[in-house]
Amino acid sequence: MTAEKGAMTSANDLDWDALAAAFDDEPDHGLRDPEVRDAWARRLRSWLPDTACDVLDLGCGTGSLSLLATEQGHRVTGVDLSPVMVERARAKLAGRDVVFLVGDAAAPPVGERQFDVVLVRHVLWALPDPGRALRHWRGLLRPGGRLVLVEGVWGTVAPVGIAADRLRELLAPVAGSVWVERLSQDTALWGKVVDDERYAVVALE
Repeated sequence: MTAEKGAMTSANDLDWDALAAAFDDEPDHGLRDPEVRDAWARRLRSWLPDTACDVLDLGCGTGSLSLLATEQGHRVTGVDLSPVMVERARAKLAGRDVVFLVGDAAAPPVGERQFDVVLVRHVLWALPDPGRALRHWRGLLRPGGRLVLVEGVWGTVAPVGIAADRLRELLAPVAGSVWVERLSQDTALWGKVVDDERYAVVALE
């Protein structure tokens, strides 16, 4: 369940199964444009460890970031609340070292497994208790692991999202160091010019 398009509507009000068919039409969702795809691949490479690791992609949608991560040699587990999104992700990554599960990003159904990276794009802002989710995700990390969070504040008339300063505050109890990378001005990531707040946070224990 990724959610930039919810700028005028609460993410909780959207039917993600119904949206799945057109989900990849957005440039930064489907990554069909080579320039957009390359831009996300470069950013992801800078956020993830240099060596192959286990990545938990929460709110994975149709699996576009999962695909980039597997292409960079990582082992991926993707989780999304929408069965239709998960079905499309499985088809997109058929034959690759990845597992997709239907479940809640705030409490993913991974049992006692731990990961080197928890990757979350455009999900945290829509959760009812983001601080609690961050604490839970921190518990899913192995020693030396990292949270990679891509978030923003979308829209100008009725903006929704979570500002970078607020996210830093929420991360203070669970992360040893926090690095914020501003993304709004990198038009290649979005396939268009944007004027709202978009950013990534890499949080290390």
